[in-house]
Amino acid sequence: MNETSHPPLLDQLRQRAEAVRREREAARLPEAEAQRAMEAALWRAFRWLDEAVGHLEVIRPEVAHHFRLADYLTIDRPRFDGGFASFRRHGLGAGDVGLEHVEMFYQLTVPEPIVVRVNSVAARAVEERLRAASLDFASEAEHDADNVIRQSVFRIEPQIRASVAFKPNLSRRVVDVTLRNVDRFESVLLEFEPAAIDEPALEDLARFVLGESKAFLHRAPLARVNPRRA
Repeated sequence: MNETSHPPLLDQLRQRAEAVRREREAARLPEAEAQRAMEAALWRAFRWLDEAVGHLEVIRPEVAHHFRLADYLTIDRPRFDGGFASFRRHGLGAGDVGLEHVEMFYQLTVPEPIVVRVNSVAARAVEERLRAASLDFASEAEHDADNVIRQSVFRIEPQIRASVAFKPNLSRRVVDVTLRNVDRFESVLLEFEPAAIDEPALEDLARFVLGESKAFLHRAPLARVNPRRA
């Protein structure tokens, strides 16, 4: 009995990939329309976040996140301690009305300073990790009775600087949303269709910032995770 012949697997994959590319190209908005859609999405995000941050500054809620660097630093359930939303336009001319990006900056704090003691051999690596996590600190060497350095001591400001940035990606017709130090010492990039940046999505973002829900992460494809390492 003769078996039915099939094209080689690579040919099948090539044909399927090309079909998907054609479908995606057909679904993409024309450039001018995509620009308007992304502009509208960024303005929605700015207006909503600007008001939300103002309320959070008054309430100063505890944030249910657990931040950790290796085995020497843990910041658990810090408190929202201020922030603001901003935007930047393209260019400097009066006619430049398009938005380059929208960003929400905020800080989280814990009551007491953080002291970390490590072997002097590990001090450089620890310093690099702290800088990558945008943590402010001072360091000093601890000597023993023979004036030999035994430990390095890092006194770390109990404050985490975090941000959420919205930036148009015209080539892909999406809005890139970058989360920095939101729930961990990392940078995470998500891709959103402009229409998907609506009030329910922004509500999920606020809940994610506060550690109440991770639904925001499931609303868009994950494009990249960058550990905040040197």
